[in-house]
Amino acid sequence: MFSSRNRLALCVAAGAAMLVGGAAYAQSIVVRSIGPSAKLYPPGRSIADNATLTLAANDQITLLDGRGTRTLKGPGAFSLAAAGQAGDSAGTRFAALVDARSTQRARVGAVRGMSAGPRHSPNIWYVDTSRSGAVCVADPSALTLWRADASSAGTMTVKGGGQTATVSFGAGQSSAAWPSTLPVVAGAQYTLGWAGSPQANSIRFALLGDGAQGIENTASALIRNGCDTQLDLLVNVMSLPETGGGPQG
Repeated sequence: MFSSRNRLALCVAAGAAMLVGGAAYAQSIVVRSIGPSAKLYPPGRSIADNATLTLAANDQITLLDGRGTRTLKGPGAFSLAAAGQAGDSAGTRFAALVDARSTQRARVGAVRGMSAGPRHSPNIWYVDTSRSGAVCVADPSALTLWRADASSAGTMTVKGGGQTATVSFGAGQSSAAWPSTLPVVAGAQYTLGWAGSPQANSIRFALLGDGAQGIENTASALIRNGCDTQLDLLVNVMSLPETGGGPQG
C-alpha cells in the first residue's frame, strides 16, 4: 500500500513528466504584474499560449508555464506562441522543488560539511521561519520548518491554539519536522520565535490537498491563498531569461 506521501510524490513526478511535452503549454499564468497594464493582467490570470500581449512603457509582467517563468518588459508586443521551448530542466527543477520525499531526507539530521543552509528553501512546502504570512500545505504529515542560517544550533518556540512546542536545530541543520503536538488545519495560526530573539513571525495555514499538481495549478493555488513566500520561491527557481519588448503591431 502507498502512503498519502508516496501518492503525492508519484503525482508530482507524473505531472512534471507531462509538463516537458509541448502539449502542456496550453496557457500561461500571470504571477507578477506591475505598471500601467497591471489591472489587465492581475496575478492568477490565465493567458492562452497563442495570445499576443501589448505592454506599455514601465509594464513588467511575469508569466509561468511548463517552460518556467519569464518576464516581459514593455513597451512592446509579445507573441507567446513565439516563445522558445525550454529544456527538460524545467520539469526536473519543479519536481525537485515540490518532492515530498525530500522532506524525509532533510529530517535525517544536520547537513554534513555545511556551516549554513542554502540561500533559499530547497522545497516549496517548507515553512520559511523568517517570513510571516499564509503558508500553503500540500501534505500536513510532511510539514517541515526551514531556516536559511544554519551556522549554529538554535531552539524555536511555536505557539498557537493555546499550546506551545519547541523545536531544536543542530549546527548545520536547516530543517526540522513540525511539532507533532500542534495540529495542521486550515486557518490555524501560529507564532514562531527563536530563543534569545524578541522577534516572532506569524503564519496561517492553507491546506491544498491534491489540488496543487503541476506548475500552473500550483502557482494558481499559491496566488489564490496568498502564499506569497512560496510563490516567490517558485517564480525564482523556475526563472528564465528576461524578455525585452517586441515589435509594435
